Amino acid sequence: MTQTTAIKPYRSLDDAHGNNELLDMLLAKGAKNDAALARALEVAPPVISKIRHGRLPIGASLLIRMHEVFDVSIRELKRVARAEVAA
Repeated sequence: MTQTTAIKPYRSLDDAHGNNELLDMLLAKGAKNDAALARALEVAPPVISKIRHGRLPIGASLLIRMHEVFDVSIRELKRVARAEVAA
């Protein structure tokens, strides 16, 4: 008989709470509101809304764009979105 260990799933970038934290962090870095954030990231405003409401995950290209526009490391963006403890 083998013993199995429970594996805790790694949180992806499709968690609405973590994504809201991430979007709010970007707003604090200079965007006035979600519409301005969408313009800065060159996405349609509904994309930001869908991310906020957990209906759309943050894709790799958007994550890279956040890094480029707001000069935040990808590691930090992922940490905030996943609500990880900083190492």
